[in-house]
Amino acid sequence: MATKNPPTDAHDDEQDPHKVAKISNRTYEAEMYRLQGELAKLQVWVKETGQRIVIIFEGRDAAGKGGTIKRITEYLSPRVARIAALPAPTERERTQWYFQRYIAHLPAAGEIVLFDRSWYNRAGVEKVMGFASAREVMRFMRQAPIFEQMLVEDGIMLRKYWFSVSDRVQYDRFQRRLHDPLRLWKLSPMDLESITKWEEYSRAKDEMLVHTDTPIAPWYQVGSDSKKAARINMIHHLLESIPYKEIPLGEIELPPRPEGFGYRRPSVTVNTYVPDYAATLQPVTKGPEILDRED
Repeated sequence: MATKNPPTDAHDDEQDPHKVAKISNRTYEAEMYRLQGELAKLQVWVKETGQRIVIIFEGRDAAGKGGTIKRITEYLSPRVARIAALPAPTERERTQWYFQRYIAHLPAAGEIVLFDRSWYNRAGVEKVMGFASAREVMRFMRQAPIFEQMLVEDGIMLRKYWFSVSDRVQYDRFQRRLHDPLRLWKLSPMDLESITKWEEYSRAKDEMLVHTDTPIAPWYQVGSDSKKAARINMIHHLLESIPYKEIPLGEIELPPRPEGFGYRRPSVTVNTYVPDYAATLQPVTKGPEILDRED
């Protein structure tokens, strides 16, 4: 698989890469550990108080949305925090009201839903790639603020984050995916199209903000030329924006294990175990380069 040459002119209308904070791995991991501890407290608060939270992740391809979502949900219960990453609509869904299939994924009491892309597909990829007509896009622009106002007025905490990445950093990430067998699947034909339609996506984003960046449901921009900084900044902002409180879980004690009462289990030879492949591995002194799996 090959891509075209990178652009000769930088289009850093999304973010100035020279202003990206540099964070050491040790500092990053320490702060991420702290933030994930706070996310665990948020989870308990949401479950105990019956809150409903919706977090929307939008932005350029390879902007780091997926890695941030993974970090947020890494130590949370999937019964409380779940990811909604909807595929392309079916033929039946195309005949529904546009927002209808997203409504089914909204949270009930005590739940957090993270939309890995959302109804804003209509203002972005569907508009740029011609999957939606101009009339459908304009209808979306009128209805989205009303729809989101209904969610907020019903008590849902709605947070919308746009991950911005400069064109050269995006291109570098595409190049790494191209040569990484673990991430090659992430380089879709739509990603390749986004390289040649950078300005069209910029125009679509700017028009979307005019209509949908509202006081009741504002957009928050996340500079993501540095994925580490983007994850820390976004999670920190999310936690700061929600008035959660730590709910004590009480002291937990493990019960003593009771003495056996003479039950004899069958021999292990009657069971089928997977082969001990790990025992056949030879010591490795120098392994393959470990890439950032959360790109």
